Parts: sequence; C-alpha cells; structure tokens
Amino acid sequence: MNAQPPPGVPVANDDVADRIDAALVRRLVAEQFPQWAHLPVRPVEVDGWDNRTFHLGAEMTARLPSGTGYALQVAKEQRWLPMLGRQLPVPIPAPLGHGRPGAGYPYPWSVYRWIDGQTARAERIDDLTRFATDLAGFLRALRGIDATNGPAAGPHSAWRGGPLSTYDAETRAAIETHRDRLPADVVTGIWQAALDATWAGPTVWFHGDVAESNLLVRDGRLAAVIDFGCCGVGDPACDTVIAWTLLYGPSRAAFRSALGLDDATWARGRGWALWKALITLDDRDPAKAGQARHVLGEILAEHSVAH
Repeated sequence: MNAQPPPGVPVANDDVADRIDAALVRRLVAEQFPQWAHLPVRPVEVDGWDNRTFHLGAEMTARLPSGTGYALQVAKEQRWLPMLGRQLPVPIPAPLGHGRPGAGYPYPWSVYRWIDGQTARAERIDDLTRFATDLAGFLRALRGIDATNGPAAGPHSAWRGGPLSTYDAETRAAIETHRDRLPADVVTGIWQAALDATWAGPTVWFHGDVAESNLLVRDGRLAAVIDFGCCGVGDPACDTVIAWTLLYGPSRAAFRSALGLDDATWARGRGWALWKALITLDDRDPAKAGQARHVLGEILAEHSVAH
C-alpha cells in the first residue's frame, strides 16, 4: 500500500526534490551568502526525505525543503530554535542563515551549524537504559519551556501534537489491507484504545519526530537532537514513539518512568507508533518495511503481556 497523507499534510514535490543538488546549493550560497561562497558543498552521509541537507564547509549545513509543506517549517525553525536551544540540556540545530527562493529553487531554506555525531543505532549506544533516561530528560526539559504563542499542531507538523483521529481513516484502511498478515481485531482494539485516550493536559512543546535518525550519539551517549521540522506545541504523546522503535524491556520502562507518563499518554504514543508501522509495512525500502514489522511485533507483544 502506498499511503497517501490526509489533506494538509506535507508531501515532497518530486520535480523540486530531483533538482536539489550540490550545484544548486553553491548557486544559492553564492547569491545570498557570498561570505560563504568559497566553502565546499557536499551531501551529508545520511539524508532525509522532507529536506535535502548538504555540508557547507566543515562547520555548517545547508538544508533545503523538498516540498511546499516542508517549506512551512523553515520560518518556524528560524524563529523558535534559538530560544529552545538556550534551554535544552543537549545541542539542537542552531540557525545561522535564512535563505530565500532563488536560482530556480522556489522555497525558503536554512543554513545551520553542523553538529557532529552518529545516528542512534543500538550498537552505537553503550547503555540503552541510560540513553533512554537521558532522552527522557531532554524531553522533560523541552516540555518545561514556556509554550506561549508557540506553533500549534497543524500541516507544518504533519499534525504531530494534534489528535490521532487525523489518521483514523488511513490506519483503518491499512489494517484492512493487511488483514491476512496481522491479528486485525487486536490491532483495531489497540488503535481504538489510543483514540479513546483523549488528551486533557497542558499545551507543551513537542519535537514531533523523535526517531533514531534524529538522535545523535558520541562516545555511546546522547549527544544532540536534530530535525525540529515537525515541532510545535500541543500533545507530546507523539514523542514517545521511540519507546517501540528503539527501546525495549528495561530501557522502555526507564523511559516511561523518567517521563512520568500516564496510561492515556502511553496509549496515544503507542497509537502514533502503530499508525506509522501500518502505513510502512509495504514500503519499497526493505529497511523501513522491516522496521515496521519490528514495531508491530513490539506493540503486539506489549499488548499480550498486559492482557
């Protein structure tokens, strides 16, 4: 199944995405930031889909949205990341330049300070339980920052921080599509429990995409949190998905305990993890499809223990 996002959720513009390369970045930098025009430009080793990122010299990156919806995130990050970064316990991206459309590229874009580190794979983490508590500490600090006038959940955040019901139709369709591959009634029950666990807490800051690819490690420990494109203020349950994608056993329990999560928030977080797993079961990337199967297995195993 090739899942289509609900109305208002960002998608990549293939015509633009295919034209984003190092040569384009060099032209944009030369036009708009001539003081950096002499610096070499090369793609980063691990790139994303929402944005294309390039090294700009040794200490900066250029980050270009791949679609109109993702371009909504640029002004948000430029405005809020400096404020957030001053109050968080590990580094996050620091904007150094706010680019504008040019050189045939239609969207605003950003220059950030480079943060050194490797993406958070289990084999790169010395102590997963300590990592889980460090990450929970980061998220507690994020949630403790004044959310006044922060960007409410919406298309810019792909509705992270908003109601899970945004993805209800898509999730139920995915369950039907894969009915022969999973216990559909059990999965439907887990999803319905997530929908029923309504959010009644205060509006707080959330990251929106706490995934292994957005967590950097150095010397086996959490070193930075990157890619705040889906950040905003609202329900922070979406930030718990990492509990099923990377954590397990004692580390998952430590993460939940350190965050002080109630049953309703945990259920909504599980719902976010379930939605993403279901819509990527048939992803053309074998790694993503394999991850989806893993997450579904973790969710079903947890449900089995609880019942």
